[in-house]
Amino acid sequence: MSAPQPEPQPEQYVLTVTCPDKQGIVHAVSSYLFMTGCNIEDSQQFGDHGTGLFFMRVHFSAEPPVTLEKLRASFAAIGDTFRMDWQIHRASERMRIVLMVSKFGHCLNDLLFRSSIGALPVEIAAVVSNHTDFEELVGSYGIPFHHIPVTKDTKAAAEAQLLELVRAESVELVVLARYMQVLSDDLCKQLNGRIINIHHSFLPSFKGAKPYHQAHERGVKLIGATAHYVTADLDEGPIIEQEVERVGHEVTPEQLVAVGRDVECQALARAVKWHSEHRVLLNGRRTVVFA
Repeated sequence: MSAPQPEPQPEQYVLTVTCPDKQGIVHAVSSYLFMTGCNIEDSQQFGDHGTGLFFMRVHFSAEPPVTLEKLRASFAAIGDTFRMDWQIHRASERMRIVLMVSKFGHCLNDLLFRSSIGALPVEIAAVVSNHTDFEELVGSYGIPFHHIPVTKDTKAAAEAQLLELVRAESVELVVLARYMQVLSDDLCKQLNGRIINIHHSFLPSFKGAKPYHQAHERGVKLIGATAHYVTADLDEGPIIEQEVERVGHEVTPEQLVAVGRDVECQALARAVKWHSEHRVLLNGRRTVVFA
C-alpha cells in the first residue's frame, strides 16, 4: 500500500497598499481576500492625517487553485477603485540584491554572513566595488564580484555598467554597504526607492569626513547610524532605521569607531530585512515601517 501523500501547504503572500485615505479600504481588502478563499494571518495599517494617505500591509495565505497571477489580476479592480499603489508578492521569494562597498568591509561582511545563514530573506546576486580589497571575501561565499573603478571621467560609464548589472540580474534592491561614492542624480531617479545607504552618524549630525572624531571632539554620549533610501539630495533620503549606543567620557576616537561599526551593521541589516519583507512604504520624505 502506497504511503499517503502529504497535504499541499498553503502559499504565503504579502499585499502592500498605499492610497488616499477614505472609508471602506480595510473592508474592501479583507472582503476580497475572504471571497477569494484567502486567510489573513497578519494585517497592519496606518492612516497619516498629515498627508491624507493610507498604508497597509497584509500577510495572507491561500491554497490552489489560487495563484499569484490570479490574485494580481483580480485585485486590480479594487486597486483602481481606491486609486491604490499596490503590490502582491510571494512571501517565500528571496529578494535579489546587489551590495556595493569601497574599503570599509564591516557592513559587507555582516550582510554576507546574515544572508548565508538565512537571517536575511535575500539572494545576493553580486557585489560591486570600486576597489578589489574584498574580492577574496566575496568569493568565499560563492558570489560574483565586480570591480568597477570610478573616476571623475569614468563615473557615467561605471553607473551605466551598474544599471546593466541590475537589469541583467533582475535586481530589486541596491545596498550601499559603505560605498564611498556619490551617485548621480540620474541614477538615484532611475532606482528611486530601490537603493539603501548606511550613514555613519545619527543624521543629521556630523556629516563629512571622520564623523566619530567629530563626535569625540564634541563629547557626544550617543553613537548612532542611519539607514535611509538614497535620493539626489545627499544623505537626505527617507529614513528607514536608526541605531544608537550610549558611550562614556572615557572612550577614545578608535573605540568610537568600533562602536560605530556595530551600530552601522545593525541598522543596515534591519533596513535591508524590512525592505526585502515589503515592510517599508514611502510616505513623501518619510517612511512607514510595519516592523
